Amino acid sequence: MVSTTEVASDVYRISIFVPEINLEFSHFLVKDEEPLLFHAGLRGMFPMLLEEVSRLMDVSKLRHIAFSHFESDECGGLNHWLERAPDAQPACGLIGALVSVNDFSIRPARALTKDDVLSTGRRRFRFIHTPHVPHGWDAGVLFEESERILFCSDLFHQWGLLAPTTTDSLIERARTSLLEAEAGPFANYVPYTHHTGRILESLAGYAPRTLATMHGSTYYGDGAQALRELATVMSEVLGPK
Repeated sequence: MVSTTEVASDVYRISIFVPEINLEFSHFLVKDEEPLLFHAGLRGMFPMLLEEVSRLMDVSKLRHIAFSHFESDECGGLNHWLERAPDAQPACGLIGALVSVNDFSIRPARALTKDDVLSTGRRRFRFIHTPHVPHGWDAGVLFEESERILFCSDLFHQWGLLAPTTTDSLIERARTSLLEAEAGPFANYVPYTHHTGRILESLAGYAPRTLATMHGSTYYGDGAQALRELATVMSEVLGPK
């Protein structure tokens, strides 16, 4: 099941729901002078994503394919997009580029370091390195400065087929998702280190107004409070006992 929702001006959430695992995978297309796709998606999802993106723009005009970390649902379809968009370039953190992406990708990545800014024209995206938040050493997020949109990857993971957007708190959904994961074979899928709280607090400092989550509803509201609440939940569920 595929659904597309404009979550901000010329920012589209393209979500694919997989009922077998009760989970949505969201990909964000930013239409601008240099269009950006955040999350290349699983390789098997590429035909569905391609159809949706093609309804919104000429795919060959894509310029940036960005993602948080090296994982199949983040960048499995990367090379398919690069084949369709000859001027497109992957964009990810320096560590991800050097350790994984430049070997995997058919074109070298633009390697982003702390507070680097990627401009697409009207919009500026600041790269924030967030090691092990939500996953690997290479993890990072993008913050769109004009409308304060945080493209936050797997943070605020929510199970189920949900409304595309919400103003309701995501915290109990996130808590439930963490507890369910810790009780099953995917325990420890979100690492917790002595840096986790500090990193989430640094994200809160950007005061996002929109949280563009990969798995679940996009949230409108006080993103700083939501991130601080998430830090508390992660400490309670994942922290030292």
